[in-house]
Amino acid sequence: MPRTGLRVDAVLVQAVIAGALSFAHLHDLAAAAGQDGWKAWAYPVSVDLLLVAAWRRLRTDGPSRLAWCWFLIALVASLGANVATAGLLDLDDIPAWLCILVAAWPALAFMGGTLLAHSPAGHSPDPDPAPETEPEPVAAAEPAPEPVPVAAVDDTPALPAADPAPAPAPPAVPVPAALVDHARKVAADHEQRTGNRIDPDTLRARLGVPPHLADAIAAQLA
Repeated sequence: MPRTGLRVDAVLVQAVIAGALSFAHLHDLAAAAGQDGWKAWAYPVSVDLLLVAAWRRLRTDGPSRLAWCWFLIALVASLGANVATAGLLDLDDIPAWLCILVAAWPALAFMGGTLLAHSPAGHSPDPDPAPETEPEPVAAAEPAPEPVPVAAVDDTPALPAADPAPAPAPPAVPVPAALVDHARKVAADHEQRTGNRIDPDTLRARLGVPPHLADAIAAQLA
């Protein structure tokens, strides 16, 4: 059967030693400030309990101004006693202001402990659950559209369209005889120089007449 032994934790031993030394320093300072007898032993208990209460409030409820304030007050009181009893003060001649602080500590510690024990944690309330929404009614199916009747297809072949009637011939344009004689000369000169009969476009350009008049002159020259 395995033998079980007491396991010593170094951190726990260190905490016990540090607590005992701090306890002794607070006792010596309280006794030097005029708190004799059992009252001198109650001061270190009060400081350490306030320090532990503030630290527990920080660990359980999270950081808050109240917990940090009283934690720092208790820590300053403990460190102040350690420093004061290290030879910086004459314990046989304690200043008056320090005696006042030591005498006022019980009321201060009582107020801090009461606030830490009875003040609300300050957590934000849980959000209200979302209201249940009623399911939307399902829309009735729309009736299918009625089929559109298809018109009957006429299988009769379409007759070919009749040829359009011929356009009426344009009315004859009267041409002055003098203009015809001048056109003959221009056509003869053109044929003499080029060896080809003059065309209507060239004739129109040489005479400077509109197209329909040039066509009428060309028709008379043909």
